[in-house]
Amino acid sequence: MTTRSRIRPAFEAEGPRLVTPPGVYAPQYDTDLLTRALRSEPISGQTDVLDLGTGSGALAVIAAQMGARVTAVDISWRAVWTARLNACLNRVAITVRHGDLSTACEGNAFDLVVSNPPYVPAPAAQLPVRGVARAWDGGMDGRSLVNRVCDSARRALRPGGRLLMVHSELCGSAESIDRLTDLGMTAVVIDKAQVPFGPVLQECRAWLCAQGLVDEETSAEGLVVIRAEQP
Repeated sequence: MTTRSRIRPAFEAEGPRLVTPPGVYAPQYDTDLLTRALRSEPISGQTDVLDLGTGSGALAVIAAQMGARVTAVDISWRAVWTARLNACLNRVAITVRHGDLSTACEGNAFDLVVSNPPYVPAPAAQLPVRGVARAWDGGMDGRSLVNRVCDSARRALRPGGRLLMVHSELCGSAESIDRLTDLGMTAVVIDKAQVPFGPVLQECRAWLCAQGLVDEETSAEGLVVIRAEQP
């Protein structure tokens, strides 16, 4: 797969009909980037897909529309209810479960795992346990959930299974590639985009500058999609 780099619209115009109430992550640039990668994967009625941290259920709905058998997981009950509603609105069958990354995959194996985890570096020493910040706060290095997705996907995938994960370059695409490689997977960056800073990064800008992650002139964030394949 070739790597592409461009600025994209906030979410694909031809995407599914979605409801995103307050407190649930609404599809944005990263969702669009991951959607394009998902649409490039070979999916049939025999493909089992896991959407880790489903949020609104956007990716789960799209995978189901492509014909996959889909399981979606989120730690937020509001996200679980929203994903179930959006499955109904789009007339697709999705199994939506409440749980965290450590319990999402127990007793199941999948052909494809997709994830848009919280990945923004944030100054708080502890991850939030409630509220909308759970959708974006990735810990001080942005990798608290990214690392767990890598580890969980390795356990959840069948032989030959694939992981598609999107995250910010602020938390290090090379670190993700190295971690997945150390877990025995073949991992590459397959897509990139530069997107304008949103409200979260604008609010964190002073701290990000102090950490050397951005400078005063930075106005866009690099996003990457990583594809990893199980041997």
